[in-house]
This record gives sequence, C-alpha cells and structure tokens, in this order.
Amino acid sequence: MIDNKKMCEILGAMAEKVQEQKDFLTELDNEIGDGDHGINLARGFAAVKEKMPSFADKDVGAILKETGMTLVSTVGGASGPLYGTAFMKAGMACKGMAEIGGKEFLAAFSAAVAGIKQRGKSEEGEKTMLDALCPAERALTEALGGGADLKEALGKAVDAAEEGLVHTKDIIATKGRASYLGERSLGHQDPGATSSLLLLQVFEAAL
Repeated sequence: MIDNKKMCEILGAMAEKVQEQKDFLTELDNEIGDGDHGINLARGFAAVKEKMPSFADKDVGAILKETGMTLVSTVGGASGPLYGTAFMKAGMACKGMAEIGGKEFLAAFSAAVAGIKQRGKSEEGEKTMLDALCPAERALTEALGGGADLKEALGKAVDAAEEGLVHTKDIIATKGRASYLGERSLGHQDPGATSSLLLLQVFEAAL
C-alpha cells in the first residue's frame, strides 16, 4: 500500500529524476519542440518538492491534487497543463484515501490518462506522452486483473511504456509544436513520452 509518507517519498524521487534528466529531455525537445521540456518540468517538480513539508498531514488524494495544481502554475509550455491535469485527476480519484493499493492506483492512473486525452484533445498514435501512457495503462489493467501485485504490474506497465516510447520514432507528429515538422518529425522520440516513462520508472523503483 502507498500511504502519504510513501507518496511524498515518490514525488521527491520524481523531482530528483527529472532534475537529473533535464538536459536530455530538453535536447529531445530541441529536435522537435520548443526546447524547454526538461527545464520546465524540472522547475515544476522543484516547486512540488518545496511544498512537501505542507503535505505531511494530507491524504494521498490531496497530495496528488496539490502536486497537479503546483505543476499547472509553475510549468510552462504544453506539459504544465497536461501533467498538472494528470495529477489533479489522479488526486480526485483517490479523494480522502489515507493509502492506496493496486485497484486504487489503477483508477487514479486511468483518470490521469483520461484527463490528458481531454486536456490535450489527443489520442494514442499522435506522437505524444499518450503513446507511452496508454500502453502502460493497458498493461497495468491486464496485470492487476490477472492477480499481480502493484510492483509487478508496474513493471509490466514500464515495459509497455518503453515499447510505446520506441514506437514514437516511427510516428509523424500531428499534435503540438512537433506537428509543424510533418515528416521531419520521424526518427525522433517524443519528449513527453520520455518523461512519462521516467516518472513511471521512479514509481516502480520506489515500491
């Protein structure tokens, strides 16, 4: 089970991972986007980390919601509203919960993915973060449905997200700044799908 203390630990690890991979994410974004993905995301998660002392007495849902609101207000570009929406929707799905297990995590993850689709008006197959997150959601659903524990199910989700990320190199972008490049976006992996995978890897490693 993931309680509020564990959730804070995971968010702290996410902040460290994003900071560590900031230049790599920005480099990917330089090729097909605005060149600010890593910088923006690192700024957002640094702000989340600063707020963490105030999370101590909050439930898991409230922590996720507060994280989302912080990301929306501190991350520029498209990724702020998208990641912010994802965390806020996940928080709403866990409203009032002191701890969450596999079933609750899946509900929160599905709510996050649905929120990204709605906010970005996008679907899987358009060279976005959804190309990592949608396969991860399917793998998570299948693994948990088959009786796997959350750690094992997240392992499957990470594998599926990795495959989805590799596949973004073969997709012509039709959403966001990358869509202006048309066929020139081929051969490049999507920065949002890359950061989504990184956050999932942090979650799995923390369990």
